[in-house]
Amino acid sequence: MTLVEDTRARLGAIGAWLPSAPLQPPPDVERAATRRLAGAGYRSVWSGEGPGSREVFAHFGDLLASVPDVVLGTGIANTWLRRGTTAHKGGATLARAHPGRFVLGIGVGHAFQAAKLGEDYRPIDRMRDYLSEMDTAAAESPSPVAFPRVLAAVGPRMLELSRDHADGAHPFAQPVSHTPYAREILGPDKLLIPQQTVLLGSREDARESVRRRVAQSREYSVTVYLAGWKRLGYTDSDIAGPSDRFVDDLVLWGDAGTIAKRLDELLDAGADHVLLTPSAVTSESTVDVLLDLAPEVLR
Repeated sequence: MTLVEDTRARLGAIGAWLPSAPLQPPPDVERAATRRLAGAGYRSVWSGEGPGSREVFAHFGDLLASVPDVVLGTGIANTWLRRGTTAHKGGATLARAHPGRFVLGIGVGHAFQAAKLGEDYRPIDRMRDYLSEMDTAAAESPSPVAFPRVLAAVGPRMLELSRDHADGAHPFAQPVSHTPYAREILGPDKLLIPQQTVLLGSREDARESVRRRVAQSREYSVTVYLAGWKRLGYTDSDIAGPSDRFVDDLVLWGDAGTIAKRLDELLDAGADHVLLTPSAVTSESTVDVLLDLAPEVLR
């Protein structure tokens, strides 16, 4: 069995993606939340690195040791926070300590993060160089236990890097229609692990969630998301509205049964493993919604 095949089998269809926050919630609360999600049947739990958040390798070392029988994935380990050599060694350390339970998601973040370090933001060049550095480190110090790496990829060039130099892609904040687009570029032999926002509520509730996402993307000049939406055929008017069509594609809303049916569309379109992020206010309410969804979405 290949690494990709083994990872698909371990992950199953549905996982959870929890937003990172500045050193929140406290570690004991996050351990308890991860145990609850694993106990409900979620096969993986992912989170990443944002401004002021915990260092993700140390964070996951604690969680992997504290919560058995769940795969953890970085969504994402930010390339601006460590060298590629360090990322390889961190991944190898966790994979050896917890075989089969760690997926390394890597991303180039956004322009404002590069600017804080006085760096130019050239995401494709940055990722290509970073992967080369990781590969050199892996050749010099091979990991005793193989672990998959996936790239935060939205556009065609980053998806091609995911296909040619990684084990797959972890798209974020993209509409349902992005999944068949990404699968076509990746081909059948790579992992496709999209993050998907879900909301137990009405279309109007979902519309407010989309407005917040669009406003945040514009505030921080996250052009990769805006460009990605337009690449899939959404107009400035669709995004600014936001239109019903855009809302329905970006957020899976309704009751748990309706959301479960929409998730089947993503899996049928080529997703290997879909990571659910409830549109919720606090970390506690995020976990509560995931638990409410579990009986339907994890069948």
